[in-house]
Amino acid sequence: MPLDIQWFIFALVTNGALTRAEAEQLYASLGSPDLTAYAQSVLDRLVAGLSQEDAQSVLEQIQAVIDYAVGQAETGIAPEYETPATPAPAAAPREEEEEDDDSSRRRRKQRTGLVADSATRFEGANIDLSQIHSYADLPTLRDISQLDDAQVAERMILLLTCLRALGCSDLHLSAGAKPFVRRMLNIERIDDYVLPAEDAERLNTVLLSPERKARFYEDMDINFALEVGKDRFRVCLMMHKDGMEGSYRLVPDHICTLEELGFMDSDITHIKRLLDYHNGLVLVTGPIGSGKTTTLAAMVNIINNKRTDHIITVEDPIEILQLSKNCQVTQREIGRHTISYRTALKAALREDPDIIVIGEMHDLETIENAITASETGHLVIGTLHTSDAANTLNRLLDVFPPSQQPQIRAMTAGSLRGIICQRLIPAADGGLTVAYEVLINTMAVSNIISEGKAFRLKSTMATGSKQGMCTLDQCLLEKYKQNLIDHDVALGLMRDQSVISQLQAEWATREARKLKQAR
Repeated sequence: MPLDIQWFIFALVTNGALTRAEAEQLYASLGSPDLTAYAQSVLDRLVAGLSQEDAQSVLEQIQAVIDYAVGQAETGIAPEYETPATPAPAAAPREEEEEDDDSSRRRRKQRTGLVADSATRFEGANIDLSQIHSYADLPTLRDISQLDDAQVAERMILLLTCLRALGCSDLHLSAGAKPFVRRMLNIERIDDYVLPAEDAERLNTVLLSPERKARFYEDMDINFALEVGKDRFRVCLMMHKDGMEGSYRLVPDHICTLEELGFMDSDITHIKRLLDYHNGLVLVTGPIGSGKTTTLAAMVNIINNKRTDHIITVEDPIEILQLSKNCQVTQREIGRHTISYRTALKAALREDPDIIVIGEMHDLETIENAITASETGHLVIGTLHTSDAANTLNRLLDVFPPSQQPQIRAMTAGSLRGIICQRLIPAADGGLTVAYEVLINTMAVSNIISEGKAFRLKSTMATGSKQGMCTLDQCLLEKYKQNLIDHDVALGLMRDQSVISQLQAEWATREARKLKQAR
């Protein structure tokens, strides 16, 4: 069986469209067809009984799987199944054949989730993580030059497996530097040994497939998803003056809820209302490492549970997997399933989506297409690297030439639904929590955007609590009142003097209460 058909079948089986036995049986019945003929037969089978709209959606997904299969076949590596093929199921009893049309259609629709996960997978290390208490318990990297490639790969897998046990969010292995991790936002060295360039290169490339390794040496940097046991990582490799550097971001092991992330109940209610719209633009913003991707995944999961729509996500890479529940979720990865955010977003407008999720809006064409899509009947959710609502609006406008800005300002004023600006801060319990501000596009906000007076947003947000808005300072004050953060953390981030006065008054009241109790 040709490799492209093997990978095509692998994607179908992995995502539950067909069983492996059904797929192989169909292949045999067609007399060894090519990929195009085989894909057409699969398509005919999957769309039987579906509406024209659903059939068109399946057709577009089948095309995406064909592209995936062709790309994987070029590596020359055959897919590996977790379980062997099973015999085709026996014919269903007559009672099931007489199932009502609506039930049958629902069942068929649930089986067409053709999202191919492109993560590189490795088995996790067999180790008792309860014995990992400090960096001294981590495997050493000092003897890498004495190990063969298989042993180096085993060492890397062991090191990555231990990260979650120590509460680390990132691992950095860089030539000419001591290995370090990021833990609770702080940089911490895990060894005093400076990695030689040769060791850093072996450690960072040993888990790459031949295809990815060739691409890295051609482009000098690469991003991809890595799966080690039950842990997923976003990996970024690059070259610098001293050699090679790799950063490994540990992805949460489940889709967190907004409550788990630290959003307060009153604000969650208003954020969920933003996700009820059928068109418009919702932005999640913040600096790098502020948890935007996790928040985005939580929001997609809310939609996936409460609505019955087609969601297309474009990510670089796919970090958190979203299984199709009530919605049909199609996840695409830059570099593997599409060339760029621009091309993916332009194509998405022809792929019958209801919701489009953009992992990063960072250039003029992507932002322009996102605003256009939000005006033409789609709910668009995207991220930007900005620190607050005013900067977010300025960033949206500043990428356009001056002649276009009045038009884009008017379009944004009409299509924007809300902005969530966030950052991670130390929590009172020793972990991390999210601090944020929420902007809701009311009539007052729309007028501010149209007139280009972003400097007035802060005061409008401060007085817009009834509409669901809050400033960062108000969020910090409320978190302090709920004992979620310490006084010093809140005070260090506040800028509004009136809110600082409220914080100090609350702190003074608590201190007085403590003195009274001490007596």
